[in-house]
Amino acid sequence: MSYTSIKFLIFVTVTILVYFLFPKKWKEYKWTVLLLASYVFYLFAGIQYVGFILFTTASTFFGALWMDKMSRSTKDYLREHKAELSRDEKKKRKERTKRNKRLVVALVLVLNFGILAFLKYAKVLFMGGTGDLLVVLGISFYTFQSMGYIIDIYRDTVPAQRNFFKFALFVSFFPQIVQGPIGIYSSLAEQLYKPHSFDYDRFRQGFLLILWGLFKKMAIADNANIAIKAVTDHYQAYGGTTLLFTVILYAFQLYMDFSGGIDISRGVAQIFGIDMMENFRRPYFSKDISEYWRRWHISLGNWFKTYLFYPLAMSNLFLTVSKNIKKSKFGSTKAGAHIAKVLPTSFASFIVFFMVGVWHGANWKYVAFGVYNGGIIMLAVLMKPVFESVLKKLHINPACAPYTVFRIIRTFILVLVGYVFDVAPTFEESMMTFRLIFTDQNLRVGYGEISELGLSKVALIYLALCAVFIFIVSVVQERHASTTIRSALIKKPAIVRWGVVYIAIMAILIFGVYGSGFNAADFVYAQF
Repeated sequence: MSYTSIKFLIFVTVTILVYFLFPKKWKEYKWTVLLLASYVFYLFAGIQYVGFILFTTASTFFGALWMDKMSRSTKDYLREHKAELSRDEKKKRKERTKRNKRLVVALVLVLNFGILAFLKYAKVLFMGGTGDLLVVLGISFYTFQSMGYIIDIYRDTVPAQRNFFKFALFVSFFPQIVQGPIGIYSSLAEQLYKPHSFDYDRFRQGFLLILWGLFKKMAIADNANIAIKAVTDHYQAYGGTTLLFTVILYAFQLYMDFSGGIDISRGVAQIFGIDMMENFRRPYFSKDISEYWRRWHISLGNWFKTYLFYPLAMSNLFLTVSKNIKKSKFGSTKAGAHIAKVLPTSFASFIVFFMVGVWHGANWKYVAFGVYNGGIIMLAVLMKPVFESVLKKLHINPACAPYTVFRIIRTFILVLVGYVFDVAPTFEESMMTFRLIFTDQNLRVGYGEISELGLSKVALIYLALCAVFIFIVSVVQERHASTTIRSALIKKPAIVRWGVVYIAIMAILIFGVYGSGFNAADFVYAQF
């Protein structure tokens, strides 16, 4: 059931009516409406996928209870025998409990990430094919969300949920299951379980966000996808100019597709009274690659930062290497002291982005994508003093407007290089793309090829105007980050509000792409 389908619109409308008309005397059970709706939504994807989400839910739920029982048992024992136990005995008991909990969390992680890895890589490793063995709806997102919860239980940062069905809702909440954002239990769970009353202001805000998301996805991203798909289906038939155009268009299309889908998700959740985290913050205004990744797919970045980056950066191995560098002769130099200081974080960043690449799929191009981004970030961290020294010698003020614009453009170019790996069907063809972009630029030939990609001259002009419009909106959002455009619009006179809504709906109806027969595309990140 696609978020852009009439079926989904009807489904959401019915769910909203049932949720807010739920009898007040049973309001503490309102969350069951969301649970039932989530599983109905999931069943539309295929009954064969339900076993996967049930396994993740059950293994995580009971694993958490098991660890919680260990922790409570140890605390009770230590409290009851406080007077008779020595400090060493107390310490040993705690260490044994922690070791046993570590085994449980490791088991749950291996089982669930193992399933994810098997589905992604079995076809390549054992069958000689390409792509996922089976594309299970939302498996990456609900797996990451559930594994974050089990790690939080291991760390004793959240209490274990003792109601299986409530936990099942946390795992399966339908607005976010297709492509996120990835929720954190401590911030999302209580919102799901709380009985929310209808709030007209939240309804308006959510509706406008859904409308904005539909416009970005249907009226922009799916139009751009027509040209992109024409190139990727016959990749070797095009020259460097067309391939460069495709990569730039892909950057626009991907942002509209992914952020548009997240807007729909967040808008639906907001109507129910649930605030999901922001997943994009105008990433193409970033001044370096690290900032770009802090603004792009924020929930995934936060997950990797919390559950992989920090444990790696603070691990005994990395800290020991850092200390040894400090003690060495090289460590006494200015460069050595800097490298010793940043080495744990730079290597941890590289490993994180390598894993991000591996997560994207069983294809060397994705590995290259991760290595490229991780390598750029690691190099930037290690070479930071050199860059600062060059700026100082050239008398460039890092905060001045021209240099800021230069940094934004430079970062966008670096991002485009990474997108080459995304657009090209294989790693070999991505290398060919780089070669053609630098050696085969012919504007006349490129214009002829681009005009035959399935988009008319009017459609290309329309996409260009959309790009300008999105840029202007993004500038306004960047300058007034504390206030959303939706909030500002709601304060306008009714004729202005309804005028904007009417224009948005007409744009979707006139320029939107509908149905598989008309080249409508699935959400890009739904495949992951």
